[in-house]
Amino acid sequence: MNSTLKRAAVACLAMFALLMLNVNYLQAVNAEKLRGDPRNTRNYYERYAIERGRITAGGKVIAQSVETDSDKFKFIRQYPEAKLYAHVTGFFSPESASAIEQSENKLLDGSSADLLLRRSIDLFTGEPTRGASVDLTIDPKAQKAAYDALRQSGRRGAVVALDPKTGGILAMVSLPTYDPTELSGTDKGKVFSRYDELAKQKDQPLLNRTIAQTYPPGSTFKVVTMAAYLEEDPSRGPQSTIEAPQRLPLPNTNISLPNYGGSACGSGQVTLVFALEKSCNTPFGKMGLDLGYEAMKEQTEKFGMGKPVAVPMSVAESNFGPKEDQAAVAMASIGQRSNRMTPLQMAMIAAGIANDGTVMKPYLVKKITDAKGDAVDEADPDELVTDAVSSETAAKLREMMVSVVSNGTANLAQVPGVQVAGKTGTAETSDGAPPHAWFISFAPADDPKVALAVIVESGAAKVGAEATGGHTAAPIAQAVLKAVLDK
Repeated sequence: MNSTLKRAAVACLAMFALLMLNVNYLQAVNAEKLRGDPRNTRNYYERYAIERGRITAGGKVIAQSVETDSDKFKFIRQYPEAKLYAHVTGFFSPESASAIEQSENKLLDGSSADLLLRRSIDLFTGEPTRGASVDLTIDPKAQKAAYDALRQSGRRGAVVALDPKTGGILAMVSLPTYDPTELSGTDKGKVFSRYDELAKQKDQPLLNRTIAQTYPPGSTFKVVTMAAYLEEDPSRGPQSTIEAPQRLPLPNTNISLPNYGGSACGSGQVTLVFALEKSCNTPFGKMGLDLGYEAMKEQTEKFGMGKPVAVPMSVAESNFGPKEDQAAVAMASIGQRSNRMTPLQMAMIAAGIANDGTVMKPYLVKKITDAKGDAVDEADPDELVTDAVSSETAAKLREMMVSVVSNGTANLAQVPGVQVAGKTGTAETSDGAPPHAWFISFAPADDPKVALAVIVESGAAKVGAEATGGHTAAPIAQAVLKAVLDK
């Protein structure tokens, strides 16, 4: 009898121990997973029980929570000018979020450790928990100008503008766009159905082309090739000369690199500034061949490529391309072959030249304030690369890029009374689609307030064979430059 009782007692103790282990596992180890499980209806309702903080830009509210009459959903998210800022704010859906709504979620919903003091005070005073507000670096005038000008092109594309001295993002526009309000409702069926519709669309409205998509940069990349060429020999300058044949033979191949449209570039020997003004291919292919793959790749890295960047959303990696043969180096040096850049990276290149060779870390969040308006955190601009090029090389590049706008392919980017620097680009695509139209720029050239990059996908089909970055993308840039500088 005693042995039977002992066995029963041991079995009970074992089951009790297993029960305690399971309870601790559920409450400690697996708690976060269960809390975030989409089937957790309590979590679903709690997402809408707290008044999330506002997202603002230049004094404008671009996302906010508004109170409802519902017993289940106390607050819903609202987006004034929703499509204009969609890829900046993102959406706040029943089970997920995107862009700033996602990256700053813990601040917006008040659960961040940075808001512990505020939550403690609210608990003591009996006030409900409210999220922090996120103020962005976006300039509403620049954002609207970029959106309107790009939309008028009738094409997909992106515009990103930076303050070259701080790295603050002044405009971030990607088209086509979408309405985040449709993805931020409380009806899961409608929200998920609409998301699936948008995700399946061929033109990818959910894609933020400024940071999540890479493209061949075309001739805008020639400023990087020119930078490497000037850095190799500091005695070189805008009036130095280089060979510019009508076609450049590519090593170990039976093909040659032509200039745009098969045209000649001067008389076969041109100045560096002329080569950039006219965007000749052959002199830049020659520069790439002379410099070699390692020197070219090193120069791209000096402009920030290969370094992880978050703004705070993660940015796709730009890349010069893998090491292949000399012919590939020549093609990559004019922005083709495997060379792939995000619009943000090209804007960073323009900004680095504008800022005397220093590339600043790009960022979107300017300031965080709690529900009472007290500052929680403020942006502290930081350098990403201090010596992308020397200040002397930056000055030479600045002079040549000004000449591109004044005398070369980018005259449509001119702003009356302002010295504008820029570089056009027309990038062939591997899928046989019409070329992309590019433009990078900064202004005023002597004291830059804005640097930017514009890409119009298949933009060279817009007005026929003569369409280039100078015809399609430069006017969009001009509108943004005017919006920033017209204060």
